[in-house]
Amino acid sequence: MKEFKRVFLIVLDSLGIGEAPDASDFGDVGANTLRSISQEESFRADKLVELGLSHIDGVSLPHSGKPIACYGRLREKSRGKDTTIGHWELMGIVSDSPLPTYPEGFPQGILDEFRQKTGRDVLCNRPYSGTEVIRDFGEEHLRSGALIVYTSADSVFQIAAHEDVVPLEELYRYCRIAREILTGKHAVGRVIARPFSGAPGSFRRTENRRDFSLTPPAPTSLDRLKDRGMEVIAVGKITDIFAGRGITESILTHSNAEGMEVTERLLDRDFNGLVFTNLVEFDSSYGHRQDAYGYAAAIAEFDSRLKGFIPKMTDGDALIITADHGCDPSDQSTDHTREFVPFLLYGKGIEPKNLGTIAGFGFVGETVERLLGIREVIK
Repeated sequence: MKEFKRVFLIVLDSLGIGEAPDASDFGDVGANTLRSISQEESFRADKLVELGLSHIDGVSLPHSGKPIACYGRLREKSRGKDTTIGHWELMGIVSDSPLPTYPEGFPQGILDEFRQKTGRDVLCNRPYSGTEVIRDFGEEHLRSGALIVYTSADSVFQIAAHEDVVPLEELYRYCRIAREILTGKHAVGRVIARPFSGAPGSFRRTENRRDFSLTPPAPTSLDRLKDRGMEVIAVGKITDIFAGRGITESILTHSNAEGMEVTERLLDRDFNGLVFTNLVEFDSSYGHRQDAYGYAAAIAEFDSRLKGFIPKMTDGDALIITADHGCDPSDQSTDHTREFVPFLLYGKGIEPKNLGTIAGFGFVGETVERLLGIREVIK
């Protein structure tokens, strides 16, 4: 494989393409995020189809002509279907056991320590929809100042607070406190700040979410690139997911549009290494909210931006598009779904071909290392 100077890796957060072989273990038989959104009139994916999305095994989208990229689907090895485990596996870490979840809420001992260290009481403490929890507990939070703590089917400890009651930096400090508490058997994948604004009856989550993840338990492809003196530029929540490990520069973003704007601007910068971008709104704004129409429209917007992005790539650039899990907006749950994810690889000098079904998301990190010329030194 030809060596490249720069790799742009874009994760379409939650764009699954059909149930994985072990979907029944996760209650996700029949899940297919791409199929669900492709049935909406707002769906457009002309550039993704041109790259090869419609040719991937199991994908039923109309197409004409030959793909211009390598294409295939990835099957997750890790025992989980969340953002942290998915991204870690993309960069080479397979998690043999799932991270802890709390269908009955967090233990009293955890909450007591959290109350003592933050000086604030706690509301809710059970699995809840992010939009519904601020609807149901937001007014009491305004009155008492107590923090809204909740979880989901994923391994998360989420803290919701109104920005007028708890300033952002204070909320982030509370999240760091929770992160320090949640260790050992209670080491959840992510502590998430969920700030919101507005008045009772019209509360809305703001774009100032922050994720505080576990530190990866072993070196990743990001560490290896950084150790070789290459730049690893994280766009979106990538830095949070990897707890800053293996990152040389972090650019936080608040939307898919901003994420793509930043990624496209980086095409104008001279560097050697990786741009790793996460577009979270597919998951947070549409998948979890069961909004298939909005999800489809967001894919159409990304596809339109891709049409402008690819012509700006140079001979030394490679583009990888993939996902970290599914989140079918048309199923009976608001949670992530166990699905195959797409793999598309484009660059001048890369021969288009069908890669079939690949075992392990780690193929992505391996490919990045090969493209940048360091894989052969990895033992």
